[in-house]
Amino acid sequence: MKDQKTLYKEAMHVLKETSRTFYIPITFLKNDLKMSVAAAYLAMRAIDEIEDHEKLSNDVKFDLLSAISELLKNEFDAVAYQTLVAPYADQLPEVSLRLADWLTFCPDGSRKIVQASTSEMAYGMGKWAKANWQVHTREDLDDYTYYVAGLVGTMLSELWAWGADIQTDRDLAIGYGRGLQAVNILRNQHEDLDERGVSFVPDGWTREDLFAYAEENLAKADLYMEAINKRTILLFCRLPLALAHKTLKAMQEGREKMTRAEVEQTVEEVQGE
Repeated sequence: MKDQKTLYKEAMHVLKETSRTFYIPITFLKNDLKMSVAAAYLAMRAIDEIEDHEKLSNDVKFDLLSAISELLKNEFDAVAYQTLVAPYADQLPEVSLRLADWLTFCPDGSRKIVQASTSEMAYGMGKWAKANWQVHTREDLDDYTYYVAGLVGTMLSELWAWGADIQTDRDLAIGYGRGLQAVNILRNQHEDLDERGVSFVPDGWTREDLFAYAEENLAKADLYMEAINKRTILLFCRLPLALAHKTLKAMQEGREKMTRAEVEQTVEEVQGE
């Protein structure tokens, strides 16, 4: 068993290697909240890498994610998890193979929150993998974006309540997550269709409808921020949201994404506020 100091160092290294969007804002947080959110990100990234894996079949993804969801409902059995992923150990990345480490790294007081949210996410990801991500209606899109992103919002709200006694609105928290995900869907729309044969756009919707969906949820995200009065948490939430707003604007202007200079400027602006 690795000690917490070693796990902290390794967790932050893997976090930096796997996330361009969330590493910087996580560093804004302090103490147990910082460790809790880092562990949560890594746990959710662990299952996300399974859902997005290019070589695993949808049936294998469903089986793995369903089993992981069950393991997360109780005290996590690291041996059972290693047995489960062993046949795919040469295909899965480090962040997925070390799920047990990320949960060990998570503070005791917040581990149940992180496990419960990751369990529900794994269930939903498995369900959508089995359905080959066939989104046909607004309800389908809401369901998918809830499982892969809205749940991040509700989990963060639970962590804010646990670690900083900050109470936020659940619907707005879901909107925060959905808004970020909707921007990702717009950014990857053509790539998803060309490379995976997957479309997250409901039947009959135009790209403009998808822009409206993103704007609707980002507006909820803006309202979500109003309940947060602790600077470190506000900075954490503000940076991904600012990047999402600016990415959406860039795409509406016909650009694919923000420039690196724009991203760096946004980081500086948020830190200076």
